[in-house]
Amino acid sequence: MSKKIQDLKVKLDEDLQEKIERLAPDYSSYRILRKSLDARRKHEIHFVYSVEIFEKDEHPTENEFHLERMDNYKGPKPLIVGMGPAGLFAALRLAERGIPSTLIERGSDAQKRMVKINRFWRYGELDPDDNVAFGEGGAGFYSDGKLTTRIKSPHIPYVLRRFVDLGAPEEIQWMANPHIGSDRIRRLLIPFRRRLLELGCEIHFHQRVSRVNMQGDSVCGVTTVDGTQFRSPLVLLATGHSALDLFEHLHEIGVAMEGKSFALGLRIEHPQDFIDRSQYRSFAGHPQLEAANYQLTHHDPHSQMGTYSFCMCPGGYVISSSSEMETAVCNGMSNYRRNSGFANSGIVVTVKVNSKDLFGGFKLARAIEKRARSAVQDGGGHQQLPVQRVVDFLEGRRGPSLPTSSPSGVLPVRLDQMLDPKITDHLRQGLQAFDQKIVGFCSERAQLYGVESRTSCPIRILRDPTSFESPSHRGLFPAGEGAGYAGGITSAACDGVRIADALYERLK
Repeated sequence: MSKKIQDLKVKLDEDLQEKIERLAPDYSSYRILRKSLDARRKHEIHFVYSVEIFEKDEHPTENEFHLERMDNYKGPKPLIVGMGPAGLFAALRLAERGIPSTLIERGSDAQKRMVKINRFWRYGELDPDDNVAFGEGGAGFYSDGKLTTRIKSPHIPYVLRRFVDLGAPEEIQWMANPHIGSDRIRRLLIPFRRRLLELGCEIHFHQRVSRVNMQGDSVCGVTTVDGTQFRSPLVLLATGHSALDLFEHLHEIGVAMEGKSFALGLRIEHPQDFIDRSQYRSFAGHPQLEAANYQLTHHDPHSQMGTYSFCMCPGGYVISSSSEMETAVCNGMSNYRRNSGFANSGIVVTVKVNSKDLFGGFKLARAIEKRARSAVQDGGGHQQLPVQRVVDFLEGRRGPSLPTSSPSGVLPVRLDQMLDPKITDHLRQGLQAFDQKIVGFCSERAQLYGVESRTSCPIRILRDPTSFESPSHRGLFPAGEGAGYAGGITSAACDGVRIADALYERLK
């Protein structure tokens, strides 16, 4: 009979297997259930494991997910708009239950999309339908590849297992902070696409939706910009957080929506060795330790606004992620080995929008993005990202730029003048508070990038909490980050899965 050992401490120079052998000499095999790092104590850093130990003639079983399914399904094919994590996992889950779907994506397949992205980073040639925000995989597959999530969902093990089935490292199933890396997660898109096609799905690239078609109060399909019509009484919208053109159309036809708060700010970059020393102290550089990360928060009791770190990328790169030519937008990513020599993180402020102005959040973000882009052009730049040293941002002055991880290059500007004064004040206050927690956080070696504005969608497309259907348009199912119900790869994928399960019960 197997038994579980919780909170097993293993020092950096200890071996997990040797420790298990001392605790259970007669074991035959073991399985790691969870692994985390405890670096809270100054003079001791150790791993914490939860393991399941098997006796002789026992063997660990794989996490399998046997789903109820319909054979010979003859009903309507669901139409999935958007091939980010929500759309892809909704399609996979439906197909595994015997219901193939039709997927349409405004951008291209992963291979062609990466060529477009590289040309944008290097030469500033932007394709508005094929960039870091749009294309096969969505924004999630072209950011950091982090699978960490704050949600508590029963679908997380399924999502992680399917990633492993497609070629992701097994460790993501037990790591406390699972990470595939931007380089490896992109490679999963080809086998993902192949699997969907094997299960009977249809996939159409370069199909940007211009109109949702209605028959009475029910959806009957969509029309794309080239006039192609895709018919279905079941439309799952998984468009991502930057599809402003489609959100405006949904508003025009009366789809129930509301504004919501979002986060906006800048991205900060430090040398990775500084972050390692701040977190690991004398253990920095130990071969068992990965590039260190951090999570910082500050709350202003007077304004009741929070400033916090977001999407921290150890050993990563700051990338240009605009989806519109006249804007400057940044994001962070890191490859599997996290070995760039730099660490970056969004430093953002919670922004509350006027509930009477549905697109107020978009207007604010785009205005700041355009000011940042204009500042680069006025400084003689083209594809570069706007930057400002932290010390110069705090003092409100112009200064030089620092070495960068960005493949687009950088140009020094006055970022403190790009943001709204209230946001700038809160960022300054937050940065100074973070410098008390990590001494040197605001040193001359730290650099800010603009603009971190696509943290989440500033609107929410309303839906029923059980059926996930729009209350105003029957057959319309808002999903994922663009609909306001997720905030990362794993949470978006889980949202797609639970909508797929609801659709299965409905069609069954």
